[in-house]
Amino acid sequence: MDRELKREVILDNYNNPYHKGLKNEEGYKKANTNNESCIDNIDIELKIEDGKVVDANFDGEACAISTSATSIFLRKIIGKSVDEVKDLIENYENLINEGDYNIDKLGELMAYDTIYMQPNRKHCALLPVDTINKILKEVESGD
Repeated sequence: MDRELKREVILDNYNNPYHKGLKNEEGYKKANTNNESCIDNIDIELKIEDGKVVDANFDGEACAISTSATSIFLRKIIGKSVDEVKDLIENYENLINEGDYNIDKLGELMAYDTIYMQPNRKHCALLPVDTINKILKEVESGD
């Protein structure tokens, strides 16, 4: 993905984020994560039925990186099994931390492939997965 396309993907998902706005309905699990060093503070809610993410939404105040990463991530996980979501998270975390990842699984998340060059922005890019992981742990524990 070239530099201009990365910029376009990030700005589009920041200015017009998908799945923004919480439903706060029964059957959704919600978690919050914030970045202590900036304004990033997001809530994500997932509806998981029969081991599959059937809906996902978010709200909060966050920078372009956090907001766009959350928008893209939520679009990618709807319709996926919990195991597929975990696999996506692992690939994305490896991308952000310069590990091994499967480019075919990441799609638009490849827009963050150079985030490692700005260590202070890594947490911004990882905010959605930190929040999703909280929800998945809650679901797995049966709460």
